[in-house]
Amino acid sequence: MTFSDTRRQGAAGDAPARLSHRQITTVMSGLALSMFLGALDQTVVSSALRTIADDLHGLAAQAWVTTAYLITATLATPLYGKLSDIHGRRPVYLVAIALFTVGSLLCGAAGSIHELAAFRAVQGLGGGGLISLAMTIVADITTPRERGRYQGYFMAVFGGASIVGPLVGGAFADRATLLGVDGWRWIFLINVPLAAAAAVALVRVLRFPHQRVRHRLDYLGVLTLAVGLVPLLTVAEQGRTWGWSSPQALLAYAIGAVGLAAFVVVERRMGEAALLPIHLFHIRTFRIGVGLNFVAGIGMFGAMTTLPLYLQLIRGMSPMAAGMATLPTVAANLVVTLLVGRLVSRTGRFKIYLVSGFGSLAAALLVFATLGVDSPLWQAMLGMALMGAGLGASMQTLTALSQSEIPRTEMGAATASVNFFRSNGGTVGTAAFLSLLFATAAGRITDRLTTARHDPAFRHLLSQPDNAHALMGVLRPGGGVNLEDSAFLRALDPGAALPFLEGYAASLRLVFLTGAAVMLAAFLIAAWRVPKLTLSGE
Repeated sequence: MTFSDTRRQGAAGDAPARLSHRQITTVMSGLALSMFLGALDQTVVSSALRTIADDLHGLAAQAWVTTAYLITATLATPLYGKLSDIHGRRPVYLVAIALFTVGSLLCGAAGSIHELAAFRAVQGLGGGGLISLAMTIVADITTPRERGRYQGYFMAVFGGASIVGPLVGGAFADRATLLGVDGWRWIFLINVPLAAAAAVALVRVLRFPHQRVRHRLDYLGVLTLAVGLVPLLTVAEQGRTWGWSSPQALLAYAIGAVGLAAFVVVERRMGEAALLPIHLFHIRTFRIGVGLNFVAGIGMFGAMTTLPLYLQLIRGMSPMAAGMATLPTVAANLVVTLLVGRLVSRTGRFKIYLVSGFGSLAAALLVFATLGVDSPLWQAMLGMALMGAGLGASMQTLTALSQSEIPRTEMGAATASVNFFRSNGGTVGTAAFLSLLFATAAGRITDRLTTARHDPAFRHLLSQPDNAHALMGVLRPGGGVNLEDSAFLRALDPGAALPFLEGYAASLRLVFLTGAAVMLAAFLIAAWRVPKLTLSGE
């Protein structure tokens, strides 16, 4: 189906003729598949990473598999926005899918953990465009009032990927071989037919005309942004291993600071051709929107990273079972997303939903902070429902806020900037939350072990052959613990494992309280700073 006869553009900045709901949903069907592809890849790898690292004999270097993808995807995101403004959405989107597909094939053939990390970097070059370009295209074909409704569908796609990803990753990782190929390699190879289907769908549905924006490409901006972000993203992922004040970390901080300062200077000089146009930050709604995206990304991604650890470490669930346990998040997200999208489309008002969404996210993290070893599952599920509702209410309205006053000619760069800041917030949140967890867990577990050893029954448990064997390499001579691997917990007697579980639970409570404080800050900023706007229906 083509829309060239129904969508005409006039002079620069003119709004296009409106598409019907049926036409928009047809475009959305093509976008949703490619967005699902990008969202799935972020969750499917994490549940199988330990298996992959063991098979490639690279346990100590496994973090680079995540870091490499993160760095290239983050750097590519604003570049895709600018390229699509210049050359059109469809050709740039197809390039992103092609790069993602090539990277997936290379990952499936990797022979070492370092090769896998390098190929994940190629995959990230494509993945950086899959999500931001989809959101940009929705902004192209809808009015500001409609955007929340249609972009809300993408939140449902994310929710589905968060369930399907761990299930698919766990299923493939559990198979030694499938059709003569290592099971975990299918995690990457399955992307190929999905990417082909997404490309075909996009070729068929993205047929409305593009109004070319004549900009220079900001190559120097790309270079200085890379110099600024690569060291900082690297230390965010590796700082817990290196030490946050180690010489490597201090050098990374210094290089990153110089790179970011140079980037700001370059962007000011480039003007409207800048990779991240500085003048957009003069628009109040955009400035507040990207700031809230960064703060919300810290709390949102931090919580989504650490909650599965509670389910798997404390409750002993498998990756597949933990994925199924998060169904309340997906259900609440879907219901609230659709409801809020319709309400915003009908009234044009969104602040109340944005504020209440952040409030719900803060409440969810507070509920998670009450979880202990013996907490009933319904308590965790209550927090998940609150988190899903908060995501459904806040994420789509936050995007609508950021885009509400942006000229259509700069929608690509602006939307990419929104995703760029959210991604960086997620990186900071994930690194900070995991660092806080593992920096405090060892001490808390050691304290509980010291207390438990005064109990003769506990000492008897430790002396049993199965428990003693499971704890080999975990209990250090000086009384400390080695927490590099958590597999020993599955082999321990429940009584012997209790101090470890209680220590992890205490550290997770601290992490969730920190996340609640971050989301409370987002709630206050939204309530105080976001203007009471009514989105245009034109």
